[in-house]
Amino acid sequence: MRSLLTKAAGLTCLFALTVTGCSTGSGGSSDAAPGATGKAASPQSPRASEKTEKAEKAASSVSYAPYVSATTASGNDSAGSPATYNLAFVISDGRGCTPKWDGAYAIDDTAVKSRIVALKKSGTPVRVSFGGASGKELAATCGSVSALAKAYGRALDAAGAGQADFDIEGDAPADSASVALRSQAIKELQRQRPGLKVTFTLPVMPSGLDADSLALLESANEYDVQVSTVNVMTMNYGESYTGDMGEYAITAAKATHTQLKKVFGLSDAAAWQGMALTSMIGVNDVAGETFTLSDAARVRAFAEEKKIAWVSMWSTFRDQPCEKGESSQDEAATNCSGVSQSAGAFAEAFAR
Repeated sequence: MRSLLTKAAGLTCLFALTVTGCSTGSGGSSDAAPGATGKAASPQSPRASEKTEKAEKAASSVSYAPYVSATTASGNDSAGSPATYNLAFVISDGRGCTPKWDGAYAIDDTAVKSRIVALKKSGTPVRVSFGGASGKELAATCGSVSALAKAYGRALDAAGAGQADFDIEGDAPADSASVALRSQAIKELQRQRPGLKVTFTLPVMPSGLDADSLALLESANEYDVQVSTVNVMTMNYGESYTGDMGEYAITAAKATHTQLKKVFGLSDAAAWQGMALTSMIGVNDVAGETFTLSDAARVRAFAEEKKIAWVSMWSTFRDQPCEKGESSQDEAATNCSGVSQSAGAFAEAFAR
């Protein structure tokens, strides 16, 4: 369900709240008929039990939408029955305005297309994620609004996606020229594709979004971008943050909530509904930071309490135990979490 809220006076943009990927926007209520009373319950078959579990997840207001590789399948992709897949990442080819998966695979690469078809086979939609921590986001290499909008559109069409995630991190949020160009291109893209849902994925600290990220959101306001969700990356805070990663995530969410209310002129409830949370599971890139399964359960419970739009993780291909020698408590591995777990356990904790 998507509700469009008119912003407070003095703010020009519409903040288009969405629970994209949720099967219902019931806020936790269910349309299921109440159970019969006065009769003993009949045992459920395994298939019926599975349907009941899926129905219970659908009734939640909080989606689970993990980041997955656009190029390589993982056996953990479907764990937790995701509501949406975030396809990581589309960036520049490094020389100009040509979009490529991971900067290396053509946007119409047949293997990638087959991968996306397989992900969507069960009816789960995909959200194309532009940017990430490596390479160059297209706004830094495209020379005009029209060229940038066209590049974004090519990737969305290749994936058959009606949702776009802009993961802006590293030095990119401080590049005011690319920030403005991106905002204008997204506005043009939404003019061409009225149903396009846009998410900004931004780095965060326990104290909230930094000045550059707030300026990026203000730029979206200035150019009338309709933002569905602001997804904050609750990870990699710095070497001085060696405490409870679950608590840090919740503290960061609360601080960001206050900021979103101010930037977009939203009520308490609307600001929570316009937020998403993404954690880096297991051993993070910063020494001393480890996000555990119990942290995931706490974040999920908090998201349920506040009716946050969706929760996510980096990433499905890390949601498995490491083999001996693959990781340590001080070094994150690319293909495993570095903590004791069963395969897909973080997905199940986030999806609950």
